[in-house]
Amino acid sequence: MTPVDLHCHSNVSDGLLPPREVVRVAAERGCKMLALTDHDDTRGLADAEDEATRRGVQFINGVEVSVSWGKHTLHIVGLGFDRDHPAMVAGLSTVRAGRFERAERMSASLAKVGIEGALEGAQKHADNPEILSRTHFARFLVETGRAKDTKSVFHKFLIRGKPGYVEHEWARLHDAVDWIRAAGGVAVLAHPARYDMGNETMRVLLTEFKRLGGEAIEVVSGVHGVHEAARFGRLAEEFGYLASSGTDFHATGEGARDPGLNPDLPMGCTPVWQRWLEAA
Repeated sequence: MTPVDLHCHSNVSDGLLPPREVVRVAAERGCKMLALTDHDDTRGLADAEDEATRRGVQFINGVEVSVSWGKHTLHIVGLGFDRDHPAMVAGLSTVRAGRFERAERMSASLAKVGIEGALEGAQKHADNPEILSRTHFARFLVETGRAKDTKSVFHKFLIRGKPGYVEHEWARLHDAVDWIRAAGGVAVLAHPARYDMGNETMRVLLTEFKRLGGEAIEVVSGVHGVHEAARFGRLAEEFGYLASSGTDFHATGEGARDPGLNPDLPMGCTPVWQRWLEAA
């Protein structure tokens, strides 16, 4: 197991634990390097870094930026950047501004199939009112008995073609990469196996992401099985990407793994975190 976790969430976005608690749980599992990567918001980083310092965990600034690429919604993780850089601060602010309007449309869409009060229900699960996400709606729908768990909710209500899904224009891919790079960070394509695209489209994405300045892809992820990790390990080598590893932790019981430990990278991969180990 690799004591590195470069993708996890706190209640600053759609996780359940405060930033300090995420760090505590990861540290207790033996994690030696951690990045907090909340959606479109960096306001949990200071607390997380302080707690990591107290516990002897090397902390890496992180964020997960929501991106529109053609008909696909992607997530780009930024790692190791200056969280106060003006381009990053302004860019993330523009992404957050559209979230409430999307949440209103999701609620209206669910109301059409007889699910009333979804917006208010989702808000009760969101500690940060600027980051209303599908996960908050999923928790409301589980709470009200529409599904047994959040994974079931997504397949029944919240993916393309289902009642609670609405189209939304996020940041453009080149903008997200530019913000991360301007702030001195590394742009990482998060959990690539999650995207509903064929192999040819994935190769187009990897080519474009590389051209724009993307440096790494998440090979090991809480949503990747062994076969997905092997596939994206091979693609990382082929396209010259560094390999990242993250649990994508949100809450115990809502994902494959708790924060802190991931399976090893496949043989032949170059870890993205090597640069920070060397710097330390």
